[in-house]
Amino acid sequence: MRYSTGHKAETRERVLKEAAKEIRAKGPDNVAVAGIMARAGLTHGGFYAHFSSKDALVKEAIGSMFDDARARTERIEVNGDPRGVLRAYVDFYLSAKHRDSRDRGCPLPTLSGDFARSQPATRDRFGTGVEGIASRLAEPLAKLGFADPRAESHALLAQLVGGVALARAVGDAALSDALLTDTHVSIVARYGLEAAQ
Repeated sequence: MRYSTGHKAETRERVLKEAAKEIRAKGPDNVAVAGIMARAGLTHGGFYAHFSSKDALVKEAIGSMFDDARARTERIEVNGDPRGVLRAYVDFYLSAKHRDSRDRGCPLPTLSGDFARSQPATRDRFGTGVEGIASRLAEPLAKLGFADPRAESHALLAQLVGGVALARAVGDAALSDALLTDTHVSIVARYGLEAAQ
């Protein structure tokens, strides 16, 4: 059977999406290639037509996760007001919906601890994704006049990620909500985002 020229690329994308879901749910060390391929509607034997190894799949899936995150931030960035851009991102990031969407949300709060123990190439790919998000945050921070918007974006991103990671990790629902709310209030006050919506 002959497939269209785009079939291999479409199949690869389907495998990457399934791998990204699996990695978010179980961490990179606990994913099984056979399970990912089955959920993508493929046989395990077809895996090597797309990836040289499980490590290569994980590295590429990280890229897919950050591409999804970029698509979400691009929708937020449509608002040209820098305070509005930051407020929209903070509102999204520190929402109960984002906290509860571990399998679809930003990969940083879900996987930072896992990737700290990964192969150097995987950690480098994850770092590229981190820097991509930080650089998008640095743009409105620069417009707001911060002397070192890159450093400020790193601090902001660390607070956002930490707030969501802790909110996901605790068992007490009230504490989880408080972690999100308190982090949100702190960031909004620090950047003067109270009037921005």
